[in-house]
Amino acid sequence: MTQFLQQLINGLSLGSIYALIALGYTMVYGIIKLINFAHGDIYMLGAYVGFIVTAQLGLGLIPALLIAMATCAVIGVLIERIAYKPLRNATRIAALITAIGVSYFIEASTQRIMGTGIKTYPSILQNQTFMIGDVRISMQQIFIFAVTILLMLILQYVVQKTKIGRSMRAVSVDPDAARLMGINVDATISYTFAIGSALAGAAGVLVGLYYNSISPLMGVVPGVKAFIAAVFGGIGIIPGAMFGGFFIGIVETLVSGYGSSLYKDAVVYLILIIILIVKPTGLLGKNEKEKV
Repeated sequence: MTQFLQQLINGLSLGSIYALIALGYTMVYGIIKLINFAHGDIYMLGAYVGFIVTAQLGLGLIPALLIAMATCAVIGVLIERIAYKPLRNATRIAALITAIGVSYFIEASTQRIMGTGIKTYPSILQNQTFMIGDVRISMQQIFIFAVTILLMLILQYVVQKTKIGRSMRAVSVDPDAARLMGINVDATISYTFAIGSALAGAAGVLVGLYYNSISPLMGVVPGVKAFIAAVFGGIGIIPGAMFGGFFIGIVETLVSGYGSSLYKDAVVYLILIIILIVKPTGLLGKNEKEKV
C-alpha cells in the first residue's frame, strides 16, 4: 500500500504537467478543430524561458512562471496568425502538415540558438521533503500540484464567467452564428491560442523544476502523451483534458513502479488504441450525428 500511495503521488505530479499541456490541445481543437502538434514545442520554449530567467537573470520561480507564460502566449498568437490563419478555410490535412512543420521549425531554431545539449535547471525551490507515514512528498511535487490546480481553476473561471470565455464557447459551437452575433472570431481564436500556450509555458517551467534538465527535443514525447490525454478524456472538453492528464501520469508511474519503465510509453499508446476503438469521442465526449 505504501508503494502504491507513493506512485500515486508521483503520478499526480507528472499528470499535472500532462494536464496543463493537454488543455492547450483541447482548447484549440474545440475552437477550430485543429490538432496543434507544435504545442509540445511551446511547452519546451516555456522551459527555456524559465531557464534564462532563473539561471541567467537570477530571478525567482514566480517571475519565471509569469514571464514564461507571457512569452509563450505571445509566441502562440504569432504562430496562429502566421502559420494557421491563412489556412483557416483549407483542408484539415493541410493545417495538420503545417503544424508538424512549425514543430520542426521551433525545434531546429531552439537547437541553433540554445545548442543541442542538455541544460541544467538551477535549484530555485527549497529541496525539502515531507513524510506522511512512509510516503515521501517533496516540495517540488506540492508546488507543481498547487500551481496546476490554481491555473485550472483560473481557466474554468475565464471560460465560464468572462466575456472571452463566452465567446470561446460560442465559436466552438458555431463560428458562423457567433460572427453574426457580433463576436470577433479571429480575436477569439487568438485568445484561445494565447491561453493554451501560456498553460504550456507554465508546464515547461514546472517540468524543469521537477527533472532539473531540459533539451530542445523535450517537448516531443510529452506533447504526444498530452495529446493522448486529451483524446482519452474527450478532445475539445476541458474537464476531459484535466482528467486525462492525471490518468496518464498515474498510469505511467504505476507501470514504472510495479513493472518496468521500459513499458510505460507502450502502455500509454495502448490506451490510445483502446480508447479509439471502444469510445473514439473519449470518456467525457458525446457522439454527434452529422448530416451528409
